[in-house]
Amino acid sequence: MTNWKSVRIACGTVVLGLVVAASSHAWGVRHENKLTFSRPVALPGVVLPAGQYSFDLADSSSRLDIVVVRNSAHTKVFYMGFTNTVERPAGMSRNAAITFSEASANEPPPISTWYEIGESTGHEFNYGR
Repeated sequence: MTNWKSVRIACGTVVLGLVVAASSHAWGVRHENKLTFSRPVALPGVVLPAGQYSFDLADSSSRLDIVVVRNSAHTKVFYMGFTNTVERPAGMSRNAAITFSEASANEPPPISTWYEIGESTGHEFNYGR
């Protein structure tokens, strides 16, 4: 004899799992990191004043590596551009999110790479040197 209640619960669980999987694929998984800078920093073509910013991928389901940097309220875009996917250096903490390049005296340091917190890859900014 079949326990129909158990069958319905199992089917409902499978359907819910498929809906969640389809939703995360269709809408993309958020890669957002909120980062706070105590001094101005630079990205290609822009200087970010000290403050909190949202770093995210424009479309995580795409093979294009486009990073979007917004204010923490997501009301203003400061930067959107192509980046190069790079591996996190061996020995670098998974909690480290940013590496900087050298800057001239009195110039804001340019962000070289944003590493999503906890991920093994990062996004290297193109400064067109």
